[in-house]
Amino acid sequence: MNVNRVGVIAANVFREVFRERVLYLAALFGGLLLLAVTLLTEISADTENKITLDLGMAAIGVFGLIIAIFVGTGLIHKEIEKRTALVLMAKPMSRAEFIVGKHLGLSAVLAVLVFLMTLIFFAIMSFRQFQYPAGSLLIAVGFTLLELVLLAAVAMAFGVFTSPLVATMLTFGVYLMGHLSQNLVTLSQSIENPALKTAIKGLYLVFPNLSTLDLKNQAVYGILPPASELLANTAYGLIYAVLMLAIATWIFSYREF
Repeated sequence: MNVNRVGVIAANVFREVFRERVLYLAALFGGLLLLAVTLLTEISADTENKITLDLGMAAIGVFGLIIAIFVGTGLIHKEIEKRTALVLMAKPMSRAEFIVGKHLGLSAVLAVLVFLMTLIFFAIMSFRQFQYPAGSLLIAVGFTLLELVLLAAVAMAFGVFTSPLVATMLTFGVYLMGHLSQNLVTLSQSIENPALKTAIKGLYLVFPNLSTLDLKNQAVYGILPPASELLANTAYGLIYAVLMLAIATWIFSYREF
């Protein structure tokens, strides 16, 4: 795999997505959060700090999710429809380089967007003189970014072989199942049917366990898992993202333009 070719594709994706005014989402995030904080001051002054922390962290994840899914599902499909993928494949470029470059470009966009939203979030919290555990929140934001990178890989894998609309629905389904998979395993312990229990455990193994990357609820209290668990969860997220990119590359290798 040629690093220079991957870098060129990633840079092109980064510029292209930014031209679509994705960064305006950060401004929208700041405006909505500031409005929410103002309203919360009038409604629930006693719990304003905690609610604002929860709301800000959740909003960072939601705005990032919008980009990861809606942009990720169309990255490859758009190239196929416009036949530009055919031109790129005619050059000395492998399909793996094409997929990885696209994903790295989108991941860079997500990283910048999450960084800006986090800065705005902390600025608003500081301006309102709220107390917040900055260290644990930053780590939680880092894991939110890892979750978005993983979901971007999932979105691209679906976008390789189906339409953006269907790929969006499938990726959103993976997102929901990823956050519910741990609950399904807990539920399976009370099920007596062996076949159903095996099926539920199979779903748990297939879908990413996104709850391991969701540290928001603990971070607002300044609580985080041990360092060994954080490292294991990071490795899990990265390995799953690489696996999805490998699947996307494998499917893409069979596409005819």
